[in-house]
Amino acid sequence: MKVITLFLVVAALAGSAAGVLPPPEKSYKLLMLLPVSAKSHWNMFMAIAEALADRGHKVVMITNHPKASTHPNIHEIHHGLTHMELLNMFNKGKEMSGGLSSFDNFLPAMSWDLYKVPSVKQLYEKRKEFDLIIVNHMFNEIVYPFVHELPFITVATIAMDHRQSAVLGNVLNPSYAPNSLVGYRCPLSLWQRVKNTVIHSWLPFYWRKWAVVPRIQKEISAQFPDLPPLLDIERNQSLTLMNTHFSIATPVPLLPSQVEVGAIHCRSAKPLPQELESWLTGAGSAGVIYFSLGSVALGKTMPLKYRQVFLEAFRRLPQRVLWKYEGELQGASDNVRVRSWLPQQDILAHNNVKVFISHGGLLSLQESIFHVTPLLVLPIFSDQPRNGMFVENSDIGRVLVWDELTADRIVDALNDIISNTKYKENVARMSASLRDQPTTPQERAVFWTEYVIRHRGAPQLRCPAAQLSWVEFLMLDVVGLLLLALLLLLFLIRRLLRAVSAVLFSDHSKKKTA
Repeated sequence: MKVITLFLVVAALAGSAAGVLPPPEKSYKLLMLLPVSAKSHWNMFMAIAEALADRGHKVVMITNHPKASTHPNIHEIHHGLTHMELLNMFNKGKEMSGGLSSFDNFLPAMSWDLYKVPSVKQLYEKRKEFDLIIVNHMFNEIVYPFVHELPFITVATIAMDHRQSAVLGNVLNPSYAPNSLVGYRCPLSLWQRVKNTVIHSWLPFYWRKWAVVPRIQKEISAQFPDLPPLLDIERNQSLTLMNTHFSIATPVPLLPSQVEVGAIHCRSAKPLPQELESWLTGAGSAGVIYFSLGSVALGKTMPLKYRQVFLEAFRRLPQRVLWKYEGELQGASDNVRVRSWLPQQDILAHNNVKVFISHGGLLSLQESIFHVTPLLVLPIFSDQPRNGMFVENSDIGRVLVWDELTADRIVDALNDIISNTKYKENVARMSASLRDQPTTPQERAVFWTEYVIRHRGAPQLRCPAAQLSWVEFLMLDVVGLLLLALLLLLFLIRRLLRAVSAVLFSDHSKKKTA
């Protein structure tokens, strides 16, 4: 019996060392909530959902995207609300909030409308039938009624978010840790630390205390009057799966409840359609430039002046340009091919693609690093300026600013990236580091999701700091008490000195009189 037990232990350890998870105890039911999400957020959630579904778990997803998965264990529910479809992010990037003001109005309205959707209401009534709920932490406070008194985890789709990290009890130090909008090269200058500290403080206040969450709270409280405050519910999350990895971001200290699964959606290339493969290969040694601004800032919403600048720049290039652009594009030169949708990872993995012109979205950045393609980044809003700074600071590409965009600057930047080998070498080095992991992001996501279920919410993961007020966390009450004690001590010393002085001078006066 001892020999058999020892054999099983060795086999389990060998399986763990090989990165193979043991079979799950049973098939779990999981509810994923991302009713407000960009397509990139959906892509990350789908990577997690497929990893869980492959383990035999049943996954139900509420999203704002049409059904796309064919996996038999994944059931998608498209709520059909259109609040987010009217955003034009080209007009929002210059705001101090990084474009977050776009959500001020439609999120409160959506908070009311969401629970009127029959399929959503039905799921809410059946929420206790699920073993775990998984929430997109960004923009989705509106679904916190689902998770009240139930175990839940979150997915941080925009990498390390200092706001969410503070909720978990890990308050990042702005002397070096980047914020959600901007990331500086370390060490930061005095002025950069000042700006970083302001943003670290301003963004949580803007979103959670002033502009957005209070208005969502009002709508939710009208429908669920007995529900605790949304931000109190948020504190009860067991852990978060973060779309980051130390090899492609600024390393920061993490709690056990912060699990890195960055680039979980990245995969090996699949064969391209023959027509597209021939076109890429036919570019010869000059190669191809791939241009996409992601899924939120659609190409057709690009202001005309910028569109004309790109068309002029592309006419001067010896390379072919593959441009993901939604709608009709007039005036494109013969070396430009336009498509409304393209298999991005398969294109980036092609050895004839020289540069990726990107908006700097996190998933696009990760795909570019994973497939070893240097970038030319033109940030538009949200975390994209931070990602652009990371690209430039890491020498894996260049960054241009929309307000200063000219055809000359585009051509010069592209020529520099293509001709200077440092960009390709640096992104290859970073890619090798990203791929060098003892377990895959999928395995980590699955393990920790099942861990929370097995341990009934895993309260042992939660940092006690998450339950402290800011006064307690910063020990302002302790500092105040110590200052009070110091003042009391100084007062007593002053009284003592006055008493001693009175006695001494009184004795001296009596001697003089005598």
